[in-house]
Amino acid sequence: MADEPLIPRGAALGLIGCEACGVVVEQPPEGAPCPRCGHPLHARKPDSLTRSWAFLVAAFILYLPANLLPVLRSTKLFRSWSDTIMSGVVALWNDGAYDLAIVVFTASVVVPLLKMGALALLLVQVQRGSAQLPRERARLYRILEFIGHWSMLDVFAVALLIALVHFGSLANAEPGAGIVAFGAVVVLTMLATMSFDPRLIWDSTRIPARRATDRLPT
Repeated sequence: MADEPLIPRGAALGLIGCEACGVVVEQPPEGAPCPRCGHPLHARKPDSLTRSWAFLVAAFILYLPANLLPVLRSTKLFRSWSDTIMSGVVALWNDGAYDLAIVVFTASVVVPLLKMGALALLLVQVQRGSAQLPRERARLYRILEFIGHWSMLDVFAVALLIALVHFGSLANAEPGAGIVAFGAVVVLTMLATMSFDPRLIWDSTRIPARRATDRLPT
């Protein structure tokens, strides 16, 4: 069976798309300003893997204090106590707020860990030059981008909890050092995702062109 034709790549044709405005420019020099918006043009994001790894490693390091340090310090009458993310989830569960406990656990523990693990997998696969499942990896990256829009949900949830618990002289709640570390984890994970160039996924692949009988995407 004859080899199927390959999809021509924009880089091979000397085409570079501007990340800022989306215009496609033919054979510009690397780093030249975009003729439409002036943004520097690059075939691939400069130092994409290095910057993405740096942000991701920093996020992994801060993930431990984010879960071990108290995120909330509460005072009620003459009693004071501190809650980490997990102790807060346990307290919500014991109080019968099962839905809220699941939301906090998912947003504060599961989602950040899955995001960092998925991004680390993408980085390792690109560095190894893997050509396996490029479409699936591209979809995974788009999922990470979509989740990034909701990454601050847990921080807002803690802020809302503080507002609900604050009852003047009777009760008071203040954020702890853990929420600062967790906010840093969220921001660093978002920066790591933004620094990764998904076009690197396709650099080691040879994707055949669609046949005329293939179903076109709608």
